[in-house]
Amino acid sequence: MKKQNILIRTLFATALVVILASCATRQPAPEQPLRLYAFNCGVIDVLDISIFKPGMDKREQKTLANTCYLVVHPEGTLLWDTGLPDALVKIPEGSTFYDVFVMRVTKTLAAQLKEIDYPPETINFLGISHMHGDHVGNADLFPQATLLIQKEEYDAAFGASPDKFGFDPNTYSSLRSNPVKILEGDYDVFGDGSVMIKRTLGHTPGHQALYVKLPQTGNILLSGDLVHFTDNWVHKRAPSFNFDKERTITTMNEVEQFLQANQATLWIQHDKEQNADIRHSPAYYE
Repeated sequence: MKKQNILIRTLFATALVVILASCATRQPAPEQPLRLYAFNCGVIDVLDISIFKPGMDKREQKTLANTCYLVVHPEGTLLWDTGLPDALVKIPEGSTFYDVFVMRVTKTLAAQLKEIDYPPETINFLGISHMHGDHVGNADLFPQATLLIQKEEYDAAFGASPDKFGFDPNTYSSLRSNPVKILEGDYDVFGDGSVMIKRTLGHTPGHQALYVKLPQTGNILLSGDLVHFTDNWVHKRAPSFNFDKERTITTMNEVEQFLQANQATLWIQHDKEQNADIRHSPAYYE
């Protein structure tokens, strides 16, 4: 009888260990915190900054940053803008466009994504602020990502006269085959209010910005080309080439009120000086 009791206790203990081990392996994985990565997606030397400041600083030069972002959310990933084409990395001296812009790439977006273990095939959503070439240059890296775009922008980009809006279909031809969600206003990307696309018309027919609510860092609005550098933001200037200059100024004033109401910070994607103070990937914000 004594031996039988010992055997029963041994079997019971063994079973308990197995059950506990099984329960331990079934514990859910820790939830991925909301993160924001910033990437260097090129540099743009502007040979005459007066096109951004009509009537001012004729023939003065200014260097602009070109920044892309990755939002990592528990429900998926969103890449915001794709920058200048990675192929420019092979042209160290840069490539000149419209005799005004000299565009250079020193590190590819593809390499930066792989460095943090989010290669292009892992991206679920592609948010494009607008369809100019310095924002769609690497769109072809993400053929499986769902494009999130305002209706006016989609219609202009894929309509009969995209060049009328400063769009070159050759720079985003692959996007025609992407899954797409057409937007007609603000859009909650993951359904919890933490990542919102904001309709910010003026620079192009359907321009949009991205609002991210980071628990530790605070609330951030990624500008797209709502504005290109701080001086134009302070003085509410619209570049001469904007689609609707009057609407641009109205939108800038609306966004300023939004920032104040939500205690949010504006990150200007092209502002070289501001971007110098922002941590870039592989560092991130939470």
